[in-house]
Amino acid sequence: MARTRANDFEEKQHGLLLDAARVFATQGMEKASMSQIASAAGVSKSLLYHYYPSKDALIFEIVHSHLEDLDHALIEADDATLKPEERLERLVNTVIEAYRGADDQHKVQLNASQALSEDQRAEIVKVERRIVKRFSNILRLIHPTLDDPDRPLLMPVTMSLFGMMNWVYMWFKEEGPISREDYAHLATVLILEGIKAVR
Repeated sequence: MARTRANDFEEKQHGLLLDAARVFATQGMEKASMSQIASAAGVSKSLLYHYYPSKDALIFEIVHSHLEDLDHALIEADDATLKPEERLERLVNTVIEAYRGADDQHKVQLNASQALSEDQRAEIVKVERRIVKRFSNILRLIHPTLDDPDRPLLMPVTMSLFGMMNWVYMWFKEEGPISREDYAHLATVLILEGIKAVR
C-alpha cells in the first residue's frame, strides 16, 4: 500500500527547498552534502531522502519550482489589454519582485547546469523558454523590426533585458536608494529607449 502524504507535505517540502538552496548557494553544488542540508533544515537525513532521493533531484526541484513560480506569477500579471510598453514594465516588475528573498534559489539556478542530467536540463530549459518567449513576444509588438531576418535583434534585446533582471541580486539592496519598482521602470526604459538607437 502506498504511503500517504502528510497534510503539511507541501509546506515541509517548500521549507526544505529554501534551506537546501541556502546551503548550495553558500557551499557550492559540489561541496554541499545531503547531511549538511538535512542539518540546516533540522530534519533527519532519511526524511530528506524521503522527499528527494538524490542531490541532483533536490537541485532540479529547487530550480524547477523557482522557475515555475515565476512563470505562474507572469501569467497572472500579464494583461493584454494594456499598452505593450506598460505590459512590458508590469512583467519586468513581476520578475524583480519575484526575486525578492529568492537570491539563494536564483544562485542555484544560475549554477545548476552541470549538476543536472540531460533530461533535467531539458525540463528547465522548457520553462525558461516559456518565460523568455513571453517577453520577446511583447518586444516584437513594440518594435516589429526587431524580428527582421536581415538584422535579427529580437533575441539579443530580450536577453539583454534578462541580463538586467537576472543579475540584480548582485548589487540591489532593499534599503538602498531605489525600490524594486523604480528599478523595474529603469530597466524597461533603458531597453525601450536603447532599441531606438540600435535599430
